Amino acid sequence: MERARLRAEIATWGTIIFIDVASTIVGEDELNQGIEECRQYFYFVDEVFSTYKPESEVSRLRGGKLNLVDAHADVQEVWALCEYAKVVSDGFFDPWCVEGGFDPSGYVKGWAADKGIAILKKHGAENIQINCAGDLSLAGGLENGLPWNIGIRHPEEAHTVVKVFDIMDGAIATSGTYERGAHIRDPHTGLIALGARSATVYGPDGGLADALATAMVVAGREGAYLFLKPELEAYNCWVIDRHGDVAWSPK
Repeated sequence: MERARLRAEIATWGTIIFIDVASTIVGEDELNQGIEECRQYFYFVDEVFSTYKPESEVSRLRGGKLNLVDAHADVQEVWALCEYAKVVSDGFFDPWCVEGGFDPSGYVKGWAADKGIAILKKHGAENIQINCAGDLSLAGGLENGLPWNIGIRHPEEAHTVVKVFDIMDGAIATSGTYERGAHIRDPHTGLIALGARSATVYGPDGGLADALATAMVVAGREGAYLFLKPELEAYNCWVIDRHGDVAWSPK
C-alpha cells in the first residue's frame, strides 16, 4: 500500500496539540479516524483534568466536592502515577504542594500524549509524533527508518535550537521559563524554583518524563543523582543552568 501521511492540529488545554502520523498498512480514512478519536479523548482530558474549569473532576477534588474513589478511572490512575513520580523524584515533583491543592498539570500532558500514541496505533499508524505543548510522545521513527529529530530551543531565544535529540520510540519533555515565565515553585520551600532555566527529560513514559522535567527545574544540579536510581535507568536529562548557557547531563 502507498504510504499515507497526515498532520493535524487540536486546540485544547489552552494550547495547540500537533499530530504527525503515517502508515503503509492503512490509508488516510483510517488515520483520520484515529486522529478524530485522539481529538475527542484530548477534549475529554481537558474537561476532566482542567484546574480552570470549576466543574472538572480535578477542580471538584481540589474543592473537596469529590472523593477520589468516586472519580473517573483516569483521574485515579493519574493520582497514583503522580504519587509514584513524587516518590521517585524525592519530592522535587509534588502536585499536591501547590496553591489550591492537587494539580496534575505537570504530569497529565505527557500521560495523555502516550494515550494518543496507543489510540493511533490501534488505527494502524506506524510513524507517530504527538506534541503537547513541548511534551512529545513518539513511535516508529521516520518513514526511512531513521529516528525523529527533536530540537530543543533556547529558554529565552525562541528561534534558537540549542540541542537535537534523535528518538525512535518513547517520550521527551521540556520544562522551564519559556512562555509562562517563572511559574514552577520549589515544593520544599514554596518559593519560585531556581534550580535550572530549562530541563529536558527523555525516556519511555511521557507522564514521568513530564514530571521529571519539572523536578529538574526545581532541583538543578542537586537533582542529578535522581537519574542514577535503578528506577530511572531508562531516563536521562539535559539541563541548562539557571545562570549562563551552561548545559549538562548526568549520564
